[in-house]
Amino acid sequence: MSPESFERGALTEAVYYILLSVIAPMHGYAIMQNIEKQTAGRVALGPGTLYGAINALVQKNWITAHSGVQDSRKKEYVITDLGRNMLQMELKRLKELLRNGEAFVGDMQ
Repeated sequence: MSPESFERGALTEAVYYILLSVIAPMHGYAIMQNIEKQTAGRVALGPGTLYGAINALVQKNWITAHSGVQDSRKKEYVITDLGRNMLQMELKRLKELLRNGEAFVGDMQ
């Protein structure tokens, strides 16, 4: 688990939603819209935040530019196998957090 986002044991919320968004190829503006829609407006990434995160994810090989794009002005990104593995580890971690939280909160009631 050497990638830096997992050194703390968690993905940032922005990275989590970007990885979810690019399970199918998607360009940057569509990623921003998708995240805002999925979170009912709670998470709204600005272009600087989004493209900074995208560049970091490309460098880590968690996502890659998708080669099937017709319009070269809109670069699409898609998750890699490594990115899928990181997303699966995060989902497992989040499920554990939820299970443990529900168990403790249930005991407090």
